[in-house]
Amino acid sequence: MPGNEVYVHPSASVHPEAKLDTGVWIGPGCVIGKNVVIHKNTRFEASVFISGWTKIGSDCRFSPFSCIGTEPQDVGYKDEETRLEIGDRNMFREFITIHRGTVKGGGLTLIGDDNYFMAYTHVAHDCRVGSRTIFINGVNLAGHVIVEDYASISAFSAVHQFSRVGRYAYIGGYSVITQDVLPFCRVAGQRPARIFGLNIVGLRRNGFSNDRLAALKDMFKLFFYSDLNTSQAIEKIQAQFPPGGDRDELIRFVQSSTRGILKKTTEQWDLELG
Repeated sequence: MPGNEVYVHPSASVHPEAKLDTGVWIGPGCVIGKNVVIHKNTRFEASVFISGWTKIGSDCRFSPFSCIGTEPQDVGYKDEETRLEIGDRNMFREFITIHRGTVKGGGLTLIGDDNYFMAYTHVAHDCRVGSRTIFINGVNLAGHVIVEDYASISAFSAVHQFSRVGRYAYIGGYSVITQDVLPFCRVAGQRPARIFGLNIVGLRRNGFSNDRLAALKDMFKLFFYSDLNTSQAIEKIQAQFPPGGDRDELIRFVQSSTRGILKKTTEQWDLELG
C-alpha cells in the first residue's frame, strides 16, 4: 500500500464524516466515530474503538482493544460536546482507555507527544499528560490529574484526582498517589507514598550533569532535611542558588500546590548521586 493512501479493512466500521489523513491504517474490527480526526500515518492494529470529539496526531500506534475518546465516567456528564486531543508519535498498547473531558473540568483531556502507554492504562476525564512520559501496565489516572514531561509511572499505580506529577519524576510500582509528586524525585508506597530521593537513574538517562544533580540534591535537603518550614526553605534556596532553571521550577511547583507535596520517607533517605 502506497504511503499516501488510507487503508480501511473490510471488517472495520468508519463513519463517513470521520476525517482520515494520508497514510492512516485501519485494521480489522476497528470502529471510528463521526467526530474523529486522525492525522498522517497513524495505525490501528485491530478491534480499536475511537469515538466522541477526538483528535489524534500523526504516527501514533494503537494495539488491539484500546477504547479511546468515550464519554467520561462522571455522573454529572450530560452528553456535552467535550474533547480528547492526542499528539504525535504516541504508543498505546492493549486495553487502553482514555476518556474525554467534562464541562466543569474545562472540556478537554489532553495528551502530548512521544508517550508510551502500556497495557491496561486508564486516563480519566480532564487529565493533562505531557510528552515523553511512560506508563507501565495497569496505571490509573483519576480525573483532572496532570502528568508533566518525562515522568514515569510504574505498574498498577494509581493517582488521585487533581494530583500532579512533576517533570522527570518516577513513581514506583503499586503506589497510591494522593498528593503532588515533586519534579525530579522518586516516590513509592501506599498510605501514604513517600519520596525516596532524586530520580538519579532517570535524570542521568536524560543527560543531567553531576553539577546539576548536586544542586538538586542540595535543594531537596533544604526542603526535606532541615529545620526550615516550606517558606523558609524557599527563601534559603532563592538566596543560595541562581534564578532560573531547576530552582525556579521546584519553587513554582511547591507554591502552586493545592493538595500538598508528598514528603520524605521516615527511613534513611538515599540522596547519593550514584
